[in-house]
Amino acid sequence: MKEFVNEIRDWAESFSPQEVMKKLTTAFPEQVVFSTSFGLEDQVITDMIAGLQLPVKIFTLDTGRLFSETYSVWNSTLERYQINIRAYYPDGEALNAFVSQHGPNAFYESVALRKQCCHIRKVEPLKKALQGAKIWITGLRSEQGSERQQLQKAEWDEANQIIKFHPLFDWTWEEVWNYVRTNHVPYNVLHDRGFPSIGCAPCTRAIKPGEDFRAGRWWWENNASKECGLHKR
Repeated sequence: MKEFVNEIRDWAESFSPQEVMKKLTTAFPEQVVFSTSFGLEDQVITDMIAGLQLPVKIFTLDTGRLFSETYSVWNSTLERYQINIRAYYPDGEALNAFVSQHGPNAFYESVALRKQCCHIRKVEPLKKALQGAKIWITGLRSEQGSERQQLQKAEWDEANQIIKFHPLFDWTWEEVWNYVRTNHVPYNVLHDRGFPSIGCAPCTRAIKPGEDFRAGRWWWENNASKECGLHKR
């Protein structure tokens, strides 16, 4: 599979995001998946997939701690596009053991506990969601942080043994908004309240003017890395 990464990068230089995704579904039938967290970028990609009726399997990770506004845009997305979005949930026994031992808000206590919580609620469900897939489409953009600037539009994910494609990788935040407004794409109202990046409710806040795009994620941590383990290189 690794040998296809460069070919996909070449496609991305010559074709639109929609055209590349169409090529991917032709080259890898029934093996292309898209993960959505219902953020602005993901809503753009969902609109593209639905508009072309691409045979892409769409899924989301329901951690159990999402904002009510996220569930609202999830529902409005289903109504607008009449598509299937499969939800994956944390393993009940693993989650119960973690909360019983450390408490429901243990992620505030240490980076290690926060990452353990993310692992149970996100990383393990992701592994199930990616089973049988060859291509994983994401809403990552280079503008989202220093670590993401080091990525490319297509890359090999060693941890999950899959090719990742980021169709909006070189889009600006303004371009994303322009697409949403022009195409009347349903979006999470938290974006209007200063949330550029939206994750679990206890772990996400609005950012202040001049702050980094992902400063609102796990804001109590001092480290520069603002990742949960889903996008390991």
